[in-house]
Amino acid sequence: MPQPKLLVRSLRKTFQIDEGFGRYSSITAIHDVNLEVNEGELVTLIGPSGCGKSTLLMILAGLSDKSSGEVVLDGRPVNGPGLDRGVVFQEFALFPWLTVRNNICFGLKMKGIPRAEHDAIIRRYLKMVKLEEFGEIFPHRLSGGMKQRVGIARALAYSPELLLMDEPFGALDAQTRASLQRMLVDIWAETKKTILFVTHSVREAVFLSDRIIVLSRRPSAVRKVIHVDLPRPRQHLSEAFLRYEADLEEVIAAELGDETEKGNHAV
Repeated sequence: MPQPKLLVRSLRKTFQIDEGFGRYSSITAIHDVNLEVNEGELVTLIGPSGCGKSTLLMILAGLSDKSSGEVVLDGRPVNGPGLDRGVVFQEFALFPWLTVRNNICFGLKMKGIPRAEHDAIIRRYLKMVKLEEFGEIFPHRLSGGMKQRVGIARALAYSPELLLMDEPFGALDAQTRASLQRMLVDIWAETKKTILFVTHSVREAVFLSDRIIVLSRRPSAVRKVIHVDLPRPRQHLSEAFLRYEADLEEVIAAELGDETEKGNHAV
């Protein structure tokens, strides 16, 4: 049986809080997370607000230290940042002094990809995110949705093994968000990239995912894994889609222990 692309075992994260006067306390954000992501899967992480979704993603990206446990990508331990992972944040983390083209090129240079290959790679990903005419534009002239398209192109261009996405569409208006969700599914279908996507939106999770991993409230552990057996492209108003939404809302509401929360996550 093939090994999972990403393996997380017994992951724990505890923060030390300086309360002053020599006193310290600790908060456990992640208690015992175990999960697997297979090659070519699009998996989402969802759970109650403050449950540690983004903290978990930052550990997987190597941008935050774990307290204990194991993270393995392609059979190799993850102990820090690396070009085997691409990360897309909710904030538009572009270099403002670089054009769109040069933002995308940044990872190619870091990875040592030969300069002769840069033009073809950049053209490919500009086309993929539908920004072919914007290569020489600086980020301040782009809309929020366009900036996030550049961020996705930059993260994909140097061909990481795993793409980590931390609520990348959370700051966008509903129409732009829906457009980028459709674009991401198209990109995933074309590239077969392994993607782990953090969201707080039930609808987004059902629309995107092969599987949905539901985290418990803090300190988080995996509460449930939901396989989304729906053909693509998915229709938000289909009976099957709405059933998945309702089931997922129910799982999250039960985790919160408050049925009044049910329905608040379908963004």
